[in-house]
Amino acid sequence: MADDLRKELHQQLDDIRDQITLLAASVAETIPRATQVLLDGDLEGADYLINGDDEIDSKSSELEERCYDVLALQAPMAGDLRQIVTAVKMIGEIERSADLAVNICKASRRIYGIDLDPKLRGMIAQMGEQAGLLFRLSIDAYKEGDVALASALDDIDDLLDRLQVDFIAQIFECHAAHQIELLVAVQLALVARFYERIGDHGVNIGERVRYMVTGWLPSHDPDRVA
Repeated sequence: MADDLRKELHQQLDDIRDQITLLAASVAETIPRATQVLLDGDLEGADYLINGDDEIDSKSSELEERCYDVLALQAPMAGDLRQIVTAVKMIGEIERSADLAVNICKASRRIYGIDLDPKLRGMIAQMGEQAGLLFRLSIDAYKEGDVALASALDDIDDLLDRLQVDFIAQIFECHAAHQIELLVAVQLALVARFYERIGDHGVNIGERVRYMVTGWLPSHDPDRVA
């Protein structure tokens, strides 16, 4: 009887993991699409992604409820408990990443019709590519329980952080040269922040994976700066 219950729990956990992976995959697709919407000034594409966020929110809520049901009905212990706690945290990271992609689309509507400097456009494309890569790698780490990949995400995020800093500097340069208005500069700075935050969520997912597999928590790292 106990073996049957444990088998049922593992089946539920596996299914939750699979559903989270599918949800994350759909969000991963929105990041490059949001970047293209911004670069193309695609109002129709922006509306499509913004409206589609409701479905992601709904699926996130359903998955979270499933996790709570497993906690309440199965009372998982040890590694199983870490897996379900990680799942709850993962859902939040994924849902907020989707919101950030939506924010990029909203910013694209606010600067519609503005011709951006080619260097700015190139840096936006780079940030979008790096943010998307980091997010996809974090989901791969979760799906495979890959601690090595999860641990490497923080270093990979450093490139995205440097791109953001360089992009902000380029925004100031373009504004000083009267190539873009202040309101456009502000929106572009926010876009850079949105990409940077997507990267941060990827790093957070990596930390969740390390906890799920090993029980490691950030506070256990003596080299971590608060």
